[in-house]
Order: sequence, then structure tokens, then C-alpha cells
Amino acid sequence: MADPLIDLREVTRSYDEGPPALAGISLRVRPGEALAVLGPSGSGKSTLLNLIAGLDRPTTGGVTVDGVRVDTLNETASALHRRARIGMIFQFFNLLDDLTVADNVLLPAQLAGVPRARAADRAAELLARLGIERHARAYPGRLSGGERQRVAVARALMNRPPLLLADEPTGALDSASGADVRELLRGLNADGQTIVLVTHDLALAESCATRTIEVVDGRIARDVSRAVTR
Repeated sequence: MADPLIDLREVTRSYDEGPPALAGISLRVRPGEALAVLGPSGSGKSTLLNLIAGLDRPTTGGVTVDGVRVDTLNETASALHRRARIGMIFQFFNLLDDLTVADNVLLPAQLAGVPRARAADRAAELLARLGIERHARAYPGRLSGGERQRVAVARALMNRPPLLLADEPTGALDSASGADVRELLRGLNADGQTIVLVTHDLALAESCATRTIEVVDGRIARDVSRAVTR
């Protein structure tokens, strides 16, 4: 059996006074899994995602991602690790409106120092794969919500990260665009992409997650693996 891509061990995250956002969570995610993280608002879902991404640090416990203890990295090393090994998708896309679609997708490769010609080939491949190549020279503001989320997915995949994190990826979309993104994520996982997504969208979890956990009051209350019909 493959080593876990994500390994959290007895992780607690506290903020000043009050109960901890996470309270002694242990979690392993293996390559190829699509994990949906469910739970009510304030349950600790986003904190969990931020710890995996290295955007936050645990108060106690350890967080290992792709063989690296991300909780021990300084800010610069954490950014470099995230750039190379983790793709991120956000609810409100986080695209740069003054850059074209192609330039938004190219940005992670440029920051990583990938040669322009090789990066351009990769961007063209992703835009074609995600069905948005005709929008390469358009600006994000001219696109629908579903198209903008596809651009965000292409950008997240630019550097071929082993892990894709998604924070409410259908939360800002209408029902048709949400269904489109659900199918996209399902297809990516079918191709072997490891995905961890935080969502309130039960249809998203049911359609593409191979495993679902429910976080309640900072603890994992339920952990269910299941086969997904492709």
C-alpha cells in the first residue's frame, strides 16, 4: 500500500481563548483519493485545509504533505513547497482580472522559473483539456462563473502538483456551472489526481469523493470510504 500523501498526527489548532478549531485530529490521505470534508460552519473544515496547505501551523501535532513536514517550514520554504506540490482552487476563483486567461494559467510556472516555451505548451494543453482554449486571450471578467472556475483549475494544475486542494469550489456558482465543476473534478480524480475539498455541496461530495469525513467541533465525527461509479 502506498505511503500517505497527507499525514496529520494528533493535530490541534487553538486561537486565543475558547475551544480549539481542531482538537487532536489524525488523518491520512493516500494518493489517488478524493476526500470531501463536510461539516457545519465553524467546525474546523477551513482550518484543516489551511494546515494541509501550509498556510497555518498547528498548535500541537505534525502535518506531513508529500513527505515534507510542512508545519516546520518557514514562510519562504512553505510558499515554495506549495507552489511546486499543491494546487489550490478557491470559492471566488482568485484570478487576476488584468491578466488574460492564458496569463493567469501561466503564472504559477513563471513564478517557479519554468522556461516560457515549455510553460506555454503546458498552458495550451490544460486549456484544451478543460475545454476553454477559445478563451485564452479573453479576460476573466468576460467569462461565466463555471468558465472562471475552469481557468482556476487549469492554473492549479499548471505545475503538475500531486495534491489539489479546493475550498468550496462550487459555492459561488449557479446550479448548471456547479454541475459542470463537479464533473470536472470527478474526471480529474478518475485520471489519478488526489483531491481534498471542503464543501457544503452534498452533490459534489456524492458525485466525486471516494471518501468523506465530517468534522464537528474540531474533531472527525465520521469517516466513510466508498466506491464512485465512473
